[in-house]
Amino acid sequence: MRVSNVFNLGIKELRGLMRDPLMLVLVVYVFTIAVYSSATAMPETLHMAPIAIVDEDQSTLSQRIFDAFYPPNFTPPERVTPAQMDAGMDEGRYTFGLTIPPGFERDVLAGQSPALQLNVDATRMSQAFTGNGYIQAILVGEVNAFVQRNREVDGLPVELALRARFNPELNKSWFGGLTSIISQVTMLSIILTGAALIREREHGTIEHLLAMPVTPVEIMSGKVWSMALVVLTGAAASLVFVVQGALSIPVQGSVPLFLAGAALHVYATTSMGIFLATVARSMPQFGLLIMLAITPLQILSGAVTPRESMPDFVQAIMLATPNTHFVMIAQAVLFRGVGFAMIWPQFLALAIIGSALFAFSLTRFRKMLAAAG
Repeated sequence: MRVSNVFNLGIKELRGLMRDPLMLVLVVYVFTIAVYSSATAMPETLHMAPIAIVDEDQSTLSQRIFDAFYPPNFTPPERVTPAQMDAGMDEGRYTFGLTIPPGFERDVLAGQSPALQLNVDATRMSQAFTGNGYIQAILVGEVNAFVQRNREVDGLPVELALRARFNPELNKSWFGGLTSIISQVTMLSIILTGAALIREREHGTIEHLLAMPVTPVEIMSGKVWSMALVVLTGAAASLVFVVQGALSIPVQGSVPLFLAGAALHVYATTSMGIFLATVARSMPQFGLLIMLAITPLQILSGAVTPRESMPDFVQAIMLATPNTHFVMIAQAVLFRGVGFAMIWPQFLALAIIGSALFAFSLTRFRKMLAAAG
């Protein structure tokens, strides 16, 4: 294998990609808009939910409850009448409407169990289900604090001090943005290499390569390094400009160490893309194969659901896939800031899996070239 041939073939692939506007738009989209939207649209996050309060008690306790709702979870609450709350809920201006009945504070201090009414706009599903729990916790906390404000409370012999490591704000957008980059690296590396090979078959340029003094391993290596370069450049730019810049999400560890792990992962997934392209006969078939391959890889790799919650046999099977080890590397570096000494087994596993996939895909690629010749 001559390095000059591999380099020139890779440059050819990059030029072909530059002449494909749809692929260029896809590359830009997945590392910008897709990452940003994944971080800012996490369904579990309650952010600036509008709430209105009908305060018919006008007491100290009702004022405490009113003051307990504030950004960023809720917008500053509005004091409204029952008619205004009903109209606002109908118009979609309020997601939550809380009614505090008259005599609420008196009944609470008397040891009774007065009822509060909470109206929820359930058409806003993500905010409705999450906000319902938030509001219940706020109400219980404020009422208990108000009732016990004059009581003597014995100190507990043990104090539990909670500290949230790696994400002290418990901000779900941190997880969403970084996880999106991890997923996009896998998806794009498979798509770009596979689409490049199928494009050559559809345009008939694969026969031109057979007439040149190049070997199958040189052709495949050129596709791998060129598409890997595009994916790694996009991932690095997304980390710097989208995650750290636009989203202000801190990256705990070394970005070069993450990119080194991503390079080994892309080595494996680009080979997988070439294999899928040798099986498919057209771009629509390739798209269907991608959905069949990427969906289990992404779901079962641990990027979305912890591997510990999966059956043991699924955990064992997924150790043979590159995604599992890449997710371990990416989460350890980007979330927890670990060094190479902690994740070298995953680097070794990725190198072995990538080499095996490259060799297997090369065998299929040679057979495809022999059939085309």
